[in-house]
Amino acid sequence: MKIFTLCIIGILLLAACGDNHDYAPKPRGYFRIELPKKAYRDLVSDYPFTFKYPTYAVIQKDTQTRIPARLAPMTHLLNMKFPQFDGTLHLSYETITSKKVFDELVEDAHRFAFKNTVKATDIEQRNISIPANKVYCVYYAIGGNSASSVQFYLTDSVKNYLRGALYFNTAPRLDSIQPVLNFIKKDIDVMIGSFKWKR
Repeated sequence: MKIFTLCIIGILLLAACGDNHDYAPKPRGYFRIELPKKAYRDLVSDYPFTFKYPTYAVIQKDTQTRIPARLAPMTHLLNMKFPQFDGTLHLSYETITSKKVFDELVEDAHRFAFKNTVKATDIEQRNISIPANKVYCVYYAIGGNSASSVQFYLTDSVKNYLRGALYFNTAPRLDSIQPVLNFIKKDIDVMIGSFKWKR
């Protein structure tokens, strides 16, 4: 009787270990992201520019980055933080004092954008002109798992220059941040479209 019972258990165990070819690994899951309703307000400040920015963002002066004393009167650093998404749009303003300075600023913006080519799948460069506001923009949309997916600069080509770069405080995985990135890109479009120099 014991041998018969052991044989039955052995047969059942063997039957339970059969190959199941229907197994497929599940794709990685991510938390659902609740996106706030779009609403904007004007930047009211002593900066030499103004623009509309989302009500769910916070504008703060950048106190972490050191500015050389000789450049301090001509440079403003600020951050547009998106606390809900753990992202920051870093903005730096410079006064253009000569054509040489302007050319250097434009070259720096191009170099910083193309620094992302190691992880980028592509970089799309777009020119935006708003002559009524004397705003001329070069916008870099950087594809793939790069540290910064959006970079741009705005200028009047005479005395004002502002550079922006969007970063998230997380490992760059495009598939997980894509909905948030698309959402914030629309805010950057509104910012650029409403941008005005004060002087």
